[in-house]
Amino acid sequence: MSTDENYWEVGTDIGGTFTDIIAIRHSPAEARIAKVPSRPQAPVQAMLEAIEAVGLRKSEVKRFVHGTTRVTNAIVEGRLPKVALVATQGFADVLEIARYRRRDLYRLDVPPKSPPLVPPERCFGLAERLDHEGAVLKALDEAEIERLVAWLKTTGVQSVAVALLHAYANPVHEKMLGERLKGVVAHVSLSHEVNPEAREYERTSATVFNAAAMPIAVEYLSELEQRLPIGPGLQVFHSAGAMVPISAVKRRPLVMAMSGPAAGVSASVSIARQLGTSRMLTFDMGGTTTDVCLIVDGQAEMTDGRMLGDKPLRQPMLAVHSIGAGGGSIVRNGSGGLTVGPESAGSEPGPACYGRGGTEPTITDANAVLGYLNPETKLGDRIGIDIKAATDVIAPIAGTLGLSLTDTALGIIKVANATMARALRRVTVERGIDGRDCTLLAFGGGGPMHAAGLADLYGIAEVVVPSASSAFSALGCLTADFSFLQQQTLRAALDGIDLARVSERIGVLIDDASAPLIANGVAATEIQIELVALMRYAAQNDAIPVPFARPLDVIRLKKDFLARHHELFGYATGESCVIESVRVQARRPSTTVVSRPAVAARVSAGNRICSFDGFHDIATSIIDRASLTEIVSGPAIIEDAWSTVVVPPGWQARPDVSGNLFLTRGAA
Repeated sequence: MSTDENYWEVGTDIGGTFTDIIAIRHSPAEARIAKVPSRPQAPVQAMLEAIEAVGLRKSEVKRFVHGTTRVTNAIVEGRLPKVALVATQGFADVLEIARYRRRDLYRLDVPPKSPPLVPPERCFGLAERLDHEGAVLKALDEAEIERLVAWLKTTGVQSVAVALLHAYANPVHEKMLGERLKGVVAHVSLSHEVNPEAREYERTSATVFNAAAMPIAVEYLSELEQRLPIGPGLQVFHSAGAMVPISAVKRRPLVMAMSGPAAGVSASVSIARQLGTSRMLTFDMGGTTTDVCLIVDGQAEMTDGRMLGDKPLRQPMLAVHSIGAGGGSIVRNGSGGLTVGPESAGSEPGPACYGRGGTEPTITDANAVLGYLNPETKLGDRIGIDIKAATDVIAPIAGTLGLSLTDTALGIIKVANATMARALRRVTVERGIDGRDCTLLAFGGGGPMHAAGLADLYGIAEVVVPSASSAFSALGCLTADFSFLQQQTLRAALDGIDLARVSERIGVLIDDASAPLIANGVAATEIQIELVALMRYAAQNDAIPVPFARPLDVIRLKKDFLARHHELFGYATGESCVIESVRVQARRPSTTVVSRPAVAARVSAGNRICSFDGFHDIATSIIDRASLTEIVSGPAIIEDAWSTVVVPPGWQARPDVSGNLFLTRGAA
């Protein structure tokens, strides 16, 4: 037996309100789970406090994987450092031109576009030019590079984004600049590394985001390396559902965008495969946001990007849809009625019921008023529940509406559930999926409390609450497959396709995607390759993903494209179609097995007065989750040290041997 088996592997998820942690070791098998309040200004300190919260010393940690929304939050909140942009001469205004769309079609008082990521005075037009196939039309000479260097020294920026025209087809000029600018500015972001695809505006936007995130990422990751010196065992979770070493993240910090929610989806994929569930909806309700994603046949949906702060963030990532409706989301009573979020009470001060100075009503406060949270214990032995404080912040809204506290709190929950139901529709109906046929996987601090009510509203018949549900994203950091993803523009029409050229390009992408795994000790025979063609009709703008295998079968690929197009849009035609890009994922399936986490029993069998829709102030069974062995009919509250599962009247909960709970409609 290796002595390494006595060391611990740790996964953490840094959320807006809490930092979750799960730690495992293999011999003897053990798993521990905890939460600590997040520290937005000191994320590394929060991670170290989380390690202490599970009773470990830093010296006992062999592997540490974390997901974070730190980069995403900096983008959304506009807290990015100054960046300079270098583009091909004549295209330096690409960010200012952007896309020909208004931010709000019907409001003339709103500016048509938000300000560009880089103002014109920090944009530089470089005399060089490639064509769309990568052939050099105007070479980049030494005099032009010297002119750029002189200009950069006058800007005073830490980071520069280089996005040259058609660099995705041939990065020769970007590579030259990358070498020459190393000693001129601290951070250089190259578009062919960040997003080697067509669409100049989106590629440039992503490259600028990456450049702006570099100082933020390097600072806190370097601090983490210094304070937790475990070498290659220090890893970051990728927004596409993979683990990457810190050295790679410092070059491409944009991969951290949405990495926390992506980790929860990764753990959900494992559950979906274990249960054999063909269609699953993930429902991750944390303190600040709710994140949802669709899993079909054991694969999470992917997307080519998303909008952040009115700007496109283009890179392959899990198709997680986020809304500002978490447990800490602030409730307001405006002219249009009750609203929840997107503003959040965060971790400081947090919801009023946490007793840490919160003065505004939140969704968590409504749950406390309804009796769902236990006032006699502390969450993870740290945070108590103050029912009076929750009542005090809900009461003014109740008075304005002329309703009782109970009815007001129930109304808040209904509004929150309706908001989250709209998020579920975004990832189902818009993808041609009937969400009512899916299983809802509920996790995060608030997911299990709202799952049954959301399922009732949406028409879903079964809910699964996994073991370690409150730290499920942290669990995903440990159980994810080890993989690397490459995506590049190809532009090959199926009619008259040059199979030799296309096959050669795909082979290069496979080698590029496999290289990081092989460099980290993975044998080539252990690597599984997944291939996806991003396809469209020749006259279309956007492409849709179509899986394929080698050798490329053009007839089969076109047939699959037509079928998928019909599924999504209700029609398919005989027009010519094009492979716009190819996505390659090299994967070594995870072999990490996590035993059921040990959590201290926190309740004794008993009752508490709770209220549900149509059932006010009724005695409700309170059950310790760790001791649950048989089916329980609602109304019931199932608790452990960190999570609360609400089983309303008309629902029942069934445990399995792994600690998962299955909620289904039953006898009231």
